[in-house]
Formats: sequence, structure tokens, C-alpha cells
Amino acid sequence: MIYHQAFEASHDELSEHLERVGEVSPSWVYTLYSQTHFHSTSHEVLGVVSGSARLCFGGEGNPERFEPTVSKGDLIIVPTGVGHRLLSEPNTGGGPFKMVGAYPRNKTWDMCYGSPDEEDKCRTIESLGWFQNDPSYGRDGPALCLSCDVSQM
Repeated sequence: MIYHQAFEASHDELSEHLERVGEVSPSWVYTLYSQTHFHSTSHEVLGVVSGSARLCFGGEGNPERFEPTVSKGDLIIVPTGVGHRLLSEPNTGGGPFKMVGAYPRNKTWDMCYGSPDEEDKCRTIESLGWFQNDPSYGRDGPALCLSCDVSQM
């Protein structure tokens, strides 16, 4: 889920905003790894604070993968188990590509690369719950619709 142009803030201001909403805790400011990886223990929230880049979600070998271009001000929610990586960083003069990475409070995150010895870790993915509040917008944010029962809409 990508919220394009969701914020106009520095990494400190975005981190403070995410802390105020209270659903996630900012953990790092960096780029995205160029190796496909996923997390089996936590969802991830990424806020682009400088530059732009083309990313891949779902893995390069997946014909249904998603390869968006994101830029400063975009907020991305990556569900547990979704492979993601940096594909390219265009030279657009917007500075180096950097993001704030945040994870749900009281959760630890891991790094998985899809190797056979990670199978046991992956068994826990479907048992993880979704957010109680949208990480950026709080109680009424769009991320909560992902857990809605569409049969009741």
C-alpha cells in the first residue's frame, strides 16, 4: 500500500509524527536493500524522506510483482512476508534515496531471504494480526480497510 505525497517532512518530523500516532516506532533512516528480503515477524512502514527510486514488491520471479517509483513524501506499508527491494535510484537531483523504516510497537523484525532454512519462520506469518490504527492517519486511516470484511460493505 503506497500513500503518494502523504507528508512533507524531514526524517525527524516524520519520525515524530509516527511516534505521535503510536502504531509504529521508527527504527532507522537509510535506503532500501538491493537484495530481495522480507520480514516474517512484523509489518514494515517506509517513509521516503529524500530522493526517488524504483522498488520491487513480490519478488523478481513473480509475474504479479509490483514495481512502483516512489519519491520524497511517499509512505509505504509492506505487509509481513512480502518480498521487497530497491531496483534503481534515478539521478533526478532530489538527493540520495533515504527512508524512515518503522515497525509496529513491541514487535521485533527479522531479515528473511527466501532460503529453505527459513521455512519454519514463514509458518508464523499468517498468524500475525494487522494494525489497530493506520500508521500515519490513526483510527480512520485507509490501512484499516485492508482488514475489513468486504462481505459486509
